[in-house]
Amino acid sequence: MDLTQGTPKEKNARAKIMMLWFGIISLLMGFAGWTSAYIISSRREDWVTEINLPSSFYISTAILIVSSLTYILARRAIKKSQTKNGTILLFTTLALGIIFIVLQFNGFSEMVAQGYYFTGPTSSVKMSYVFLIAMVHIVHVVAGIISLVVVLYNQIKGKYNSDNMLGVILGASFWHFLDLLWVYLVLFMTIVK
Repeated sequence: MDLTQGTPKEKNARAKIMMLWFGIISLLMGFAGWTSAYIISSRREDWVTEINLPSSFYISTAILIVSSLTYILARRAIKKSQTKNGTILLFTTLALGIIFIVLQFNGFSEMVAQGYYFTGPTSSVKMSYVFLIAMVHIVHVVAGIISLVVVLYNQIKGKYNSDNMLGVILGASFWHFLDLLWVYLVLFMTIVK
């Protein structure tokens, strides 16, 4: 298929989808680097293996998975011209995304309450990685929330329909990527002691 062919609208859509995938691949490379460093650092003598992830991280994982489901349902509703349902489901996804971030900060509080900090005399290399990986993911979830707010705004303005779904598709794709990334990170940090 010749990517230079098609209407301007089709070419624009392909370009935006390609840019999203470039961004996702860049993020994957960054997190692959941090998880690789985590594995290499786990061989250090001062690596603490008995530290477990905070319970809030597991609860927030379930919340994020549910938010992906609500985004899928919102996309389907919008595709079927069920505007009200689509809007409600997008608002639900937004609320769940905010709850995810709150729970992440609760997780940080749990770690601090156990005496572990990002840096300083009571920090450990392992917990510094946990803080770093979770904080960087939160930054990207905030970007996902911003894109979701844009999708929600456009949905309220009546921009989307079965023939014009690009914004919803891009927003949902990024959101699902963030969801899968977090599930991977939690499993990774739970398994690699």
